[in-house]
Amino acid sequence: MDILGKARRLEAKITARLDRAAKDFVGSGEREPREPLEIVHAILDIVEREIQPGSRGTRVFPFNRIGIAVLAPSREARGRLEAVFGGDTPLPARIVERLRSGGCPTADLVVSIDYVARGQKTWKAREFDVAFGRVAEPIVEQPAVDSTPMRIELSVARGVAERRSYSFLAHRIDLGRCAEVRDRRNRLVRTNHVAFTEGSGEVNQSVSRQHAHIAYESRTGQFRLHDDGSGHGTGIVRDGRTVDVPRGSRGVRLHSGDEIVLGEARLRVKIPPKLS
Repeated sequence: MDILGKARRLEAKITARLDRAAKDFVGSGEREPREPLEIVHAILDIVEREIQPGSRGTRVFPFNRIGIAVLAPSREARGRLEAVFGGDTPLPARIVERLRSGGCPTADLVVSIDYVARGQKTWKAREFDVAFGRVAEPIVEQPAVDSTPMRIELSVARGVAERRSYSFLAHRIDLGRCAEVRDRRNRLVRTNHVAFTEGSGEVNQSVSRQHAHIAYESRTGQFRLHDDGSGHGTGIVRDGRTVDVPRGSRGVRLHSGDEIVLGEARLRVKIPPKLS
């Protein structure tokens, strides 16, 4: 008879029963609140579960508004949450990346985050709540006479890009690190028209892969700079002062002579007068 083996099996059974009892005891009471990073991953999983199959094998995210309410009962708690939610890759950018990796377009997606002192009984999670919605975007007709964009010239003032200077006649110009941006499945997500090269020092590394873009407005004949959820921010240096370009805004109008700030990198702007 293997007495030692029987003793070990008995010990294992007792340990398993004690573990189950402990789990039942913890489950019957208040569990420990989740850490900020755990909340981030939980929100991403909830968003991903809303992806729906579309026609011809496509996948769609049926909403263009995501409202996130997060429990922050104190200033210290809010500070810890904001440090994680707005880190190198902010939560809205993480959501966009997760949806794009799932094959969903996110051009009109708006993510809002509110920190509240008290949760609601309707919340499905103790620490946060996620609400989804869809808002129809108004259709604005652009005059055909102004459809041809003006020329804009960009030159690299700080950092290393594939070229030192660029000239564009385009409605949209994407700015970022690397010429091609791909998701985790190696699918092409974006092509940067002005591409700062990978591994060329700290200045270039401060430029996000999907950092910002310049959009030409046919109606007004203006170029506007937009931040695309960059990690180190976007701005414009004009007349010795810096104008920040906040995420999710209408962008900031560019003037000839401005310097675009992408993290630590810079681009000089020249907009030649339009010939009649």
